[in-house]
This record gives sequence, structure tokens and C-alpha cells, in this order.
Amino acid sequence: MELISERSYNLMREADTALKEIYEEIDRTAIINTGRVINAFRNNRVSESHFAASTGYGYDDPGRTVTEKVFAEVFGKEKALVRHSIVNGTQAITIGLFGLLRPGDTMLTITGRPYDTLEEVIGLNGKKGMGSLADFGISYRQCELGDDFSGMLDEKVKVVHIQRSRGYGQRPTLSPDEITKITRFVHANSKAYVMVDNCYGEFTCTEEPEADLIVGSLIKNPGGGIALTGGYLAGSAEAIELASYRLTSPGTGGEVGCTLGQTRNMLLGFWMAPHTVAQALKTAAFSAYIFEKAGFDVSPKYNEKRYDLIQTVTLHAPEKLEAFCRAIQHNSPIDSFVTPEPWDMPGYSDKVIMAAGTFTGGSTIELSADAPMRAPYTVFMQGGLTFESGKLSMLAALEAVLGQ
Repeated sequence: MELISERSYNLMREADTALKEIYEEIDRTAIINTGRVINAFRNNRVSESHFAASTGYGYDDPGRTVTEKVFAEVFGKEKALVRHSIVNGTQAITIGLFGLLRPGDTMLTITGRPYDTLEEVIGLNGKKGMGSLADFGISYRQCELGDDFSGMLDEKVKVVHIQRSRGYGQRPTLSPDEITKITRFVHANSKAYVMVDNCYGEFTCTEEPEADLIVGSLIKNPGGGIALTGGYLAGSAEAIELASYRLTSPGTGGEVGCTLGQTRNMLLGFWMAPHTVAQALKTAAFSAYIFEKAGFDVSPKYNEKRYDLIQTVTLHAPEKLEAFCRAIQHNSPIDSFVTPEPWDMPGYSDKVIMAAGTFTGGSTIELSADAPMRAPYTVFMQGGLTFESGKLSMLAALEAVLGQ
């Protein structure tokens, strides 16, 4: 079976020539980040003994302890929680929010409406009594990215929430430097914590943002395509302690939690993450080039600086959106025979179509594509464990879209 047409092969060669310097810059970032990870493993004396599984309460689990020290060091934070029991990024964010906020407090989001799955956590959607922040008497405010929020920083604001990536929007992704400046402004003008949804951003730059808490999922960037599940929170010792009481229970906090043999996968994934993220960034830049060349609106452009993995292509028709996702699925290693269909996915307000033929279910560091079925029918693509497979999948998606 022919995997690539002559037309696609020629387009691939053209793109690789045009993107040569961009690929080199991505590789440079990966080298620096790999050095940071090497130093953290060395400094914390990681050994094979740390892979041993614990059960039950998991008191004094040395593998859990060293993993959290490695994450904290690489991310430039005082402490971290890294647990296989965190099921996704939304849960990691929820742990952080409920750890820092108390009844009567206010959560202020300064990057516009947050990702769809947080709406029920906050209480913007869903039934009353589900246990949302609103149910516990916690107020919510928001402003758009770039708005002057200084007048909103009153004494009730306890958490300033920043979503680094765009979610299902078209706004630009925030750089670590931009987030750090916001954090310092908030600290200088209020007593609020700054909490960052860091999903899709880890290792795309040579440092992570300064904040009281940064949180994310291990089946995205920092799991390197190896971690089978899990999430992390990293930040100040105070913020991590408060979050740990929501992770487990007040009093026990981060002192408990068995590892069940998952430590090796989490450490190996973190070790691989700088390289894997580089593969995904190259795939994103490549896809931006070929789809823009074909006349579609893309964001970011192929030659724009990237602060996360997400690449969007606006297709303006539901059938083109479905064709894109189905091509990604049909060129995936797992479940390539499955045809994605839009469905009412829990936590989303519109039908969603998702393509992810992944070794780990739902892993978005592996090549995946998803989109809400609403105008202007923009697909959100991310990941790619290898650049070679990423190229082939993107070329197949373009052929499928042009065939509609």
C-alpha cells in the first residue's frame, strides 16, 4: 500500500527545506532541556531501586519521593506532587483550585473562558450540588487575555488562574516570560496565588513559568509518551502542601500514595520528554506549512515562535473537519481501522470529534486531533512521538481534506 503520493513527497521535501532553521532551533531547545533533566536525575541520585513498587498506604516510598524531587528541580519549583492516581489535567487543576481556595474567596481567570472541562469544576455549567467551586461559595470572575485586570485584584481574590495554552480558542499561547511577569505583578499588588494550567507547554521552551502552582498531565508533554497515566503539580512548598491535602486528606497530604510499579514509567517518560516534545513541535510546524500552502488558515504560522504543542487548522466545513480526524485515526498505530464520529463527550458543551490511535488511551503527546463540532470548524492537532510518523499523518490529512 502506498503511504505517500509523489505530490505529497514533493511537498514534504519543500517543507523540510523551508523549515530547516526552525527544526534546528527546536533541536537546540531539546538539547538544553535534556541537560536540565540529566542534571536533576544526577543530583537526586536516581537508581534502579527507585523503580520498586509499593502498595497500601505507600509511606516513605523512595521512588515517589525522588520522582517529585526531579520534577521540582527541572521545573524550578520548591516541591512537586507527581502521582499516577491523577487521571487527567482537569483533575490536577481541580486539586490545585480546591487546595488553594476557601468559601468566600474569588477565583480570577485572566486568559478568558477556561477550557471546556473546567466549566463544571468552577460551576459555570452543570447541575448545582455536584461539588463545584460555586457550590462551596467560591466566586468566579474572568477577563480576556491582555485586558487590564489590576482593578479586579481586590482582597477577595485568592487565586489568579492562567491557562497557558489556547484550549478550544484561537488566542495566542502565553510564553513562560509573559506568565512570570504576570506572576510578579500579582504578587506585588495582592496576596493571591498564581496558578497556571501548564498543559501542552512543558519543554517547549528552556524554562517553565514562575508561579505558585503549575499543573499538568503525564499523558501530555512531561510523560514523554511512556507514562501510562498521571499528573503533576509543582510550585511553592506552601501551595504544594495545601494541594496535597486535597489530593489525599488533611493531615496525610503528600506523605501517602503507593506507586504500584508506575515510577519507572513516569521517570523514563520524563527523561524522554524533551526529545518527544521536539518531535511534536516539528510535526506542528510541518503541518502549519503544508496546510497554509494549501490555502487554509493556521495558527500558529509555521515560522512563529511556539510555546505549546497545539496547531490549529480552520477548515470551514464539518465534512472537512471529519475527514481530517479520520485520516489521523487511519494513520495511527492503534485502532487504525476505527472511524471517528462526533459524540457528546462528558464535560463538553458541543459534540466533539476525536482521533487518537494511541498506545496510551487518550494520550495527546502521541499524535491526536480533536475539535468541537461548531463553526468555523477548527481542528486542534497536537503531539507526535516520531517526526516521521507525524509527517505521514499530516500529509494524509491534507490529502483527505482536499478530497472533500
